[in-house]
Amino acid sequence: MRVLYAAIDQTVPGTKGGSVHVRAVAEGLAALGHDVHVLASPGEQPFPEGRVRWTAMRPPFAVNQLRWVRAKAIRRIAERLRPDVVIERYYNFAGEGILAGSAVGAVTVLEVNAPVIDHRGSSKALLDRAFIVEPMRRWREHLCRRSDLIVTPSAAILPRGTPGSKVLELEWGADIERFHQNAGGPLPFKRPPGVVAVFAGAFRRWHGAIQLARALKLRRAEHQQSISAVFIGDGPELPNVRAEAEGLADVVFAGAVEHERMPACLSAADIGVAPFDLDAHPPLTLGFYWSPLKIFEYMATGLPVVAPRVGRIPALVGHEREGILYNPPSPVALAEALMRLADPQLRQQLGRAARERAVREYSWKSHCEALERAIVGRVKHGRARAL
Repeated sequence: MRVLYAAIDQTVPGTKGGSVHVRAVAEGLAALGHDVHVLASPGEQPFPEGRVRWTAMRPPFAVNQLRWVRAKAIRRIAERLRPDVVIERYYNFAGEGILAGSAVGAVTVLEVNAPVIDHRGSSKALLDRAFIVEPMRRWREHLCRRSDLIVTPSAAILPRGTPGSKVLELEWGADIERFHQNAGGPLPFKRPPGVVAVFAGAFRRWHGAIQLARALKLRRAEHQQSISAVFIGDGPELPNVRAEAEGLADVVFAGAVEHERMPACLSAADIGVAPFDLDAHPPLTLGFYWSPLKIFEYMATGLPVVAPRVGRIPALVGHEREGILYNPPSPVALAEALMRLADPQLRQQLGRAARERAVREYSWKSHCEALERAIVGRVKHGRARAL
C-alpha cells in the first residue's frame, strides 16, 4: 500500500511523545513493506534515514490552529501520489488529511490521541456555543463521520454514536529492540548513588513530576537515603519541580534528551516513575485517555513501574506484577511505593515481568501490525466496492 501520513504539527525527530509516535508508526508500516510518505515539521536534526519518505511541512507560523491552511498543499500532494491510505493525526482545528484522502478516493484514517468531545466546563465549548450552531463541535464530528477508520487508545473520547465497527482501540508502544536492560551509550547526566528512580517526560502539571520531588523530600525527612532520582525532560513545570527538590543532593535534572539517547538513560535507572496527576488537567475528567509512552518504555527497559492506581493504568501495569501502584494524590503513598522497591529481589522480579509484558503486548511492531490489518481490510473492501 502507498500511505500518506499528515502530521505537520509534529516535529521529527523530536523529544515529545507525539513525534516519537509518528516516527514509530511511519517506520513500522514501512518495515511491513508499505510505501510510506510523511508530512511533518522538521527538527534541528535531519529527517531519519531509511525507508520512510519524509517531506517538510509546518503549520503556518508554527501555529497548530492554522494547520487547515495547508489543506490545498496536502491535497496536491495526495493527487500526485495517489495513496491507498491517508492517515491524519487529529487536531481540533484540522482535517486537511481526511479531506485530501476523500478527494482522491483513499481510505482515511484518523489518529485520535486527545478528546474529540469537550469536557465539562471547557472554555472552548463555551466559545463554540456562543456561535449558536457550535461550528467547532460540528466540524470535529464531521471528521469522525468522514473517516473510514479511527485509531485511538480510548473510544470514550470520541463523539457519542461513533460506530464501534470503525474504531480501533490501540495502545502506543515501545521499541523493544532499542529499549532493554543493557542498552548502552553515553549518558547526559552523572548517575546518582543508590537505587535510582527516573521520571522521563513533559514537565506539565498533570504529568506529576512534582509529586516525585515531594515524595523524595518526605523520604529524606525520615532519614531514608536509599532512593535517588533523575528527572529527564523540559516544560513549564520544571522550575517548580526544581524548587521542590532544592536541597536534595541525590537528585539530577538532565533536561530535554533526544529520543535516540533515551534507551541508555532508562537503562541507567532502577525504577520508572509515572506520577500522573489527573486532577491537574480538566480534560482527564473524561477518563485516562492517554497511552503512556513513558510506561511502555520503562517496561521494555525492564524497570518496575511506580504509578497511581487511576483510570486505565491498572490494566496496563499489574500491581505487584509489573510494578507498584499507589493511591493518588498522596506523596506519602508514592514514597512508600518507592521504598518497597528498595528491595533488589522485588525490583528484579517486577522488572523482568514488565519486560516480558512489553515484548508480548506493547511493542511498536505489534501496534503497526494491528493497524495494518485494520487498514488492509478497509482497502480491500473499498476496492471490491469499486468493482
